[in-house]
Amino acid sequence: MGKTFLYAAVALALGTAPVHAEEPKEILNVSYDIGRELYEQIDKAFTAAWKEKTGNDITVNQSHAGSSKQARSILEGLEADVVTFNQVTDVQVLHDKGNLIPADWQSRLPNNSSPYYSLPAFLVRTGNPKNIRNWDDLVREDVEVIFPNPKTSGNGRYTYLAATAYAKEAFGNDDAKVREFITKLFKRVPVFDTGGRGATTTFTERGIGDVLITFEAEVLGTQKQLGKDKYDVVVPPISLLSEFPVTVVDKVADKRGSRTVSEAYLNYLYSPEGQDIVARNFNRVHDEAVKAKYKAQFPEVRLVKVEDAFGGWKQVSKEHFAEGGILDQLFTAR
Repeated sequence: MGKTFLYAAVALALGTAPVHAEEPKEILNVSYDIGRELYEQIDKAFTAAWKEKTGNDITVNQSHAGSSKQARSILEGLEADVVTFNQVTDVQVLHDKGNLIPADWQSRLPNNSSPYYSLPAFLVRTGNPKNIRNWDDLVREDVEVIFPNPKTSGNGRYTYLAATAYAKEAFGNDDAKVREFITKLFKRVPVFDTGGRGATTTFTERGIGDVLITFEAEVLGTQKQLGKDKYDVVVPPISLLSEFPVTVVDKVADKRGSRTVSEAYLNYLYSPEGQDIVARNFNRVHDEAVKAKYKAQFPEVRLVKVEDAFGGWKQVSKEHFAEGGILDQLFTAR
C-alpha cells in the first residue's frame, strides 16, 4: 500500500510527462528557409552560454525549408523540440491539426511569441534599370518578379498579403480590382520556388527576373554578401509587418525531456545578446538598446498589420489560405 501510494504521488506530481534521468544532449530547431545563417550564429552563442550556465553540453540541430512545408513535416512526425517560423498560421496549425502545442502558445513569450520581425522588400539589379519603387511597378508587362510560392512558403504568403494590402488601399477595397491586381502579379512570376532561399538563388545565380521580393533581412544580407555594385535595395513606402513566431513543441519536448533547454533556447532570442545577433543579421528587433544601435540600417516604412488589413490570422486562414480560398482561386487563374 505504501509503495502504491508513493508511486501515485510521484505520478500526480509529474503529470503525464515521462521521467528522464537527464536532459537530452541535443535538440532540434525546425525553422524557415532563409534562417540558416542567423541560426548558425544563434546556436553557437547559445550553446556557449548554456555550457557556462549549467556546465552541460548541448547540440542544436537545424532543419530549414519553407515554413508551411516544415509545419506539415512536423504534423507527419518530424520531432521538433522547438520551431522558429516566419508566420503565425504555420505555428497555429501545430495546435489545430496536431494538438502538439496549447491554444495559448502566443501568450507564453513577449510580443505574441515573436522575438523579431521583418517585412517584404525588393532586391533589384544595380542602378534599378526598371525603376521599381512600389508595388504597382511589379505588375508592369516589362517586369519579371521573383518570390517563393505562397502555397509552400510563409515568405511567399507575406508577399501575397503585402501586395494585397497595398491593392486594398490603392483601389479602395474594390474586391474585383484587388483580385485583378494580384492575378497580374502572379502572371509576372516566371518560376515559383518552394522557399525563400530558392527564390534568392533563382534571382542571383540563375539571373532570372528584374526584382526579388523577400524579407528585408534576406534582401540586405544578400546585398552585403554579393555586393552593392551588383544589387540595390528598395524598401517600398508601404509593406506588411512580418512576425517570426516561436514555440516549444510541447508534446515532443515533454516526451524527450528537453523542455528546460528548449525554453532556454527560445528565451535566448529575447536576451540582449540574442537580439544583437538577430539585428546584426538585418532583422528588426524589440529591445530598445539594440534597436537604437542598428537604427541606421533600417529605412523608414509604414507597416500594415494583418489584424488591421485582414481581420487577423484566423480570418486570413479561413478566407485566403484554406483549400479553395482566395489564394487558390487567384493562383489557379494566373
